[in-house]
This record gives sequence, C-alpha cells and structure tokens, in this order.
Amino acid sequence: MAENRLINETSPYLLQHAHNPVDWYAWNDETLKKAKDENKPIFLSIGYSSCHWCHVMAHESFENEEVAKFMNENFVNIKVDREERPDIDDIYQKVCQIATGQGGWPLSIFLTPDQKPFYVGTYFPVLDTYGRKGFGSICRQLSQAWKEKPKDIEKSAESFLDALQKTETHNVQSKLERIILDEAAMNLFQLGDSSYGGFGSAPKFPNAANVSFLFRYAKLSGLSKFNEFALKTLTKMAKGGIFDQIGGGFHRYSTDVKWLVPHFEKMLYDNALIPVNYAEAYQITKDPFYLDVLQKTLNFVLREMTLPEGGFYSAYDADSEGIEGKFYVWKKSEIEEILGNDADLFCLYYDVTDGGNWEGNNILCNNLNISTVGFNFGIPEEKVREILKLCSEKLLKVRSMRVPPGLDDKILVSWNSLMITAFAKGYRVTNDPKYLNAAKTCIAFIESNLFADGKLLRTYKNGTAKIDGYLEDYSYFANALLDVFEIEPEPKYLKLALKLGHHLVNHFWDSENNSFFMTSDNHEKLIIRPKSNHDLSLPSGNSVSAFVMLRLYHMSQEQNFLEIATKILEFQAQMAAENPFGFGYLLNIISIYLQKPVEITIINTENSEICKSLLTNYLPNSFIVTIQNSTQLKNLSEYPFFAGKTFEDKTSVFVCKDFSCSLPLHTIDEINSHL
Repeated sequence: MAENRLINETSPYLLQHAHNPVDWYAWNDETLKKAKDENKPIFLSIGYSSCHWCHVMAHESFENEEVAKFMNENFVNIKVDREERPDIDDIYQKVCQIATGQGGWPLSIFLTPDQKPFYVGTYFPVLDTYGRKGFGSICRQLSQAWKEKPKDIEKSAESFLDALQKTETHNVQSKLERIILDEAAMNLFQLGDSSYGGFGSAPKFPNAANVSFLFRYAKLSGLSKFNEFALKTLTKMAKGGIFDQIGGGFHRYSTDVKWLVPHFEKMLYDNALIPVNYAEAYQITKDPFYLDVLQKTLNFVLREMTLPEGGFYSAYDADSEGIEGKFYVWKKSEIEEILGNDADLFCLYYDVTDGGNWEGNNILCNNLNISTVGFNFGIPEEKVREILKLCSEKLLKVRSMRVPPGLDDKILVSWNSLMITAFAKGYRVTNDPKYLNAAKTCIAFIESNLFADGKLLRTYKNGTAKIDGYLEDYSYFANALLDVFEIEPEPKYLKLALKLGHHLVNHFWDSENNSFFMTSDNHEKLIIRPKSNHDLSLPSGNSVSAFVMLRLYHMSQEQNFLEIATKILEFQAQMAAENPFGFGYLLNIISIYLQKPVEITIINTENSEICKSLLTNYLPNSFIVTIQNSTQLKNLSEYPFFAGKTFEDKTSVFVCKDFSCSLPLHTIDEINSHL
C-alpha cells in the first residue's frame, strides 16, 4: 500500500494513517501555506491512537478509495494527534461545543485556508443513514459551497470566530472564603451516585480530583458522609471491571453505572491520577485493601508502560485483533483448564459464570468478601488470599501470550510528570524504594531528552523530541519536581522547579485576565491563543500552576509567586463553587490556600516510627520535607523554608504555620498536639 507524508512523523496516531489512500499532511507551516496558495479548504481530523471511534471512521472513510480520491482533489487534508497538539484540539473542540453542544473524538473540522472553522462535527458514518448525512455527502456539499458560495462560508467562519473569542473572556473576581468550599462540596455531593459511587450515570469516569476534594472537605467540615461517599466510589471502582483485576491498572471509563464494563483503553494519566486517591484512602482508613490497589496499579505501569531509560508510554488501545476488550476477557472453560482444582474458588470470587457477564465472556469483577469465600470452602482467609494470588499470576502469564492491544509509545512530559507524582506518593505510603527510583529516573530522562535551549519540549519518541512545551508540561513537571524534592531534598530539584516557575510567569502569564495561557508567548500563532481552565480528565494547567506557585512561595518566600496563585484562585473560585465537577483540582488548591499550609520538616530520619506516622497519616494541607543528613540541610540553607533549622543526632520535627514555628519536637505525641 502506498505511503503518504505521515510516514515521516513520530506520533503513533499519525503513523496509523500513513498508509491511507487519503493524501494526509501533518500540521505545519508548509501545509498551511499550501492551502492558502491553492485556495483550498482544509479538512482537519483530530484524534489519538487508542480512540475507538477514530479507528472506525478511519476504516469506513479514510481507507475508502472513492472518498479519499474526492478528499485529495478538493481539500488539503491534515491529521493532528490531540495528545501532541492540545492547543489545536482545544480551539476546535470549543468550536464543536459551540456548534453542536458537545465535543469528542474523532473531531472533524472543515476550515478556510486561514484556519477559520466553517463546519464541524465528530464521528461521521461514511454513508447517509437515518436522515443523518454521511461523510461522503458532507465533503461533496461543502466542496461545492466553497466553489459557488465562498462569501457564505466566510460569513459562517467569522461567526464561529466571534463566538470562540467570547469563550476566552474575563472571569469575575471573588473573595476567597470558606463558603466557596461549602457550596462546591454540596453541589458535587448532589451529582454523586449513592448506590455505586462516582458522579452522574453512564458512561462513568474516575474523576480523581473530585474524590480528593471530598476527602479534604470531610476533614475540614468534620462531616463523615463526604469521606464515606469517596471511599465507596474507590471501593466500587476497585471491585469492578474498570480495574484490571489480575494485571492491575485502570481502564479509561465504565460504560455502565456499576463500573463493570469498561471502555478497555488504558491511559497513562488515569493510572497516574487514580493511585493518588488510593494513597489518600489508605492514609485515612489504614485499610490494606486500598494500598493493594495502589501497588497493583503502580506495578502495572512499571511492568508494561515503562521505557527502559525511564520515561512512561502514553496508552494502550482498547482493541486487540480488531475486537474491543478481547485481551482482557475470559471464558469459564478456559479458566478451569488453566487453574484446575482452584478454578471453583477463583470463579466464585471473581463472578465467573458459564454464560459470562458481557457478550458471552467474563470481565473479572468482585462483589464478595474474602471471608464469605473462605466460609464457603471451609478454609481460612489467609489461604483464600494465597490461592487467589497464585491463580491471578497463572492467568496473567497466560494472558501475556495473547495478542496485546496496540501501544502508543510516545512520551509526553505532562503525563510523565503526573506519573512521577504518583510514584512519589506511592513511595510515601509504602516506603518501597522502587517507586522513588522510578520517579527519579523519569526526572533524569526528561532532563536529558526533553530540554532544548533551556526550554521544555512536549513529546519524545525514538530519539526525537519536538514541539514546544505547553502550560501543562511546565506546571505538571514543576509540581512533580517538588513532590520528589520533599522526599529527597536535593537542591537541584528545587532549583529546576524555581526556574520553571519563573519561565511560566515570564512567558505564559496573562496579566490582563489573571490566568495563564496554554501556549508560551513565542509559540506558533493560531486563530486564538487558547486557555484551559477546566479540570476534566486532566487537571487544567492553570489549577496546577496555582499549586506550583503556592508551593514555590513557601519554599522561597518570593512574593510574586503568592500573588499569582491568589489571582488565579480569586478569578476562578466562583465558577468552581457553581460547577465543582469541572474544577476539582482547583478546589483542592483553594482548600489548602484557605487553611494555610502547614510546613513540616523531618530532620534526621533514623526514627522510622515518627517518619511513618507523618507520611502514612492524612495531612492534606501540609508540605512535608524529609532531611536525611546534615549536608542536605546545609545545601538548602539559602531557602527560607529551611532557615533556622539545625541538624540533630536524633529525629526532630519542626511544624511551622503562618510564619511561626515550633521548637524541635521529638515524640509522636508532641508532633500530633502541634498538628
């Protein structure tokens, strides 16, 4: 099959389309100039490698010789990987929302040669069906309109542009008060599903930041119902099919309310954000169940999503051999053959039946307690655990021989940074050095491969790093550096975080509208300079930047950082209170800001009881730095956070809040009374 220009790209998504008969171009100056020179409209198709409906549309329309021939003659056809170019995706998703009330992928947009949208939708079937126009008809109609009524198309494009510019307008400043958190918590709680946890009905997404906010609010308000709801959500998720019961890790979302049938793709960012919730749940309850889910998820990432040099891959597809979920599901007969005498116990625990629970197959899920299974088989709980562990290992081994789903092996700085944070949090609650090593190795990988001329790049594959970093790349990475710095306070981590913080302020800050742009001031100019404020499947760059600014202020006492954090929070607080679902991460930062962070410094870590007590307790509004030796403390003496603290030959803890510090504390009781 002939190749098109995408064969020279590094994005796995673009490479998936390199053999389409469509004469695809990548988004670059040369392509955009071609559209202008030839006065041809642009067909822009945006998707990502593990997107199921992107594959469907590609198969139906872009592999269709007749459709491709028409597209090639009448349009300049551009493919964009949304994960590489979130700025382009953000702009045209907003257009799709304006036009149709919803967005999604694949995103299909027709543009004038100067990039202005005039027709937009998501997935289009190739042929007209049920009164809905097919992709072939749409192409013919729009091509004709472009030739015969160009003025009408220009008019339509201008009205989209006006509407788009209005979406980027000013927010209203509001006072930061406790009532914002109260209103947000009540609004969020009302969206909750009291039966199965989570928010809304099907499809159900994990929404990690909202779960974190409910934990924080429970501690702040003393109302246990918020904790109970968050814990129920995490328990139901961990027992459902959205969690890969034998391989670890979470699928993208659940197609039903019960968390049973997932959309089977696995994204790196979900497997970075969700474990943090389980770490929090463990700190709150000390229940090993939550710790187990955290470890299985982090171990899955180490085993299956880690580049030998230490970066983390982006995603696994939902499909293998062209069938969604085929890699993950089981027939009962297959399990019986593999497990022999232990099959009955395993099948009872994981709800495996002859008829299956999904399309004649079994998605492993678990609604029984270990004790019930033990009682049923007349064996102790410990023995049940042992058998289940052995069985899972056998099935995982067999499963690994199957044809795996497609892997998107590009490395994105922002998602890798979230993973660094997850490993740092995982290390705190487990004390397992492999998690801290994974975090540090990834930092070293980013430093070696994704910096050029002092600036961050966004994406890396096969030795090539490219595309200037976005707000989320800078803010997530600075945040990850601070997470690792708190555990292992080497000055290099703090210095780099400060450098990135200053770069954000100098190149991304919009002082007129008190928020950060998504792109730097020297990034490629698009039809607008986009902003992202909503915390959806990923926290917004603005929310994470606010947190980074707050943390850097506490380390360095540079006033500018605090002023910027305050402005972001003040100008988004009201929206967050009214629409907490879209501002979960921001609400967590408002909560820290209002309660004022507690600065805890553990000096000399030889008393493991004190360290464990502080690190495995739920202290959501604290920055905890662990100093292992006197050299570390000496090297940090220039930073206000460490001023006046001396190294002792036994473990001592300083607790500081609001510019006043305790004397060195030496017992758990003394420390707790200060907290």
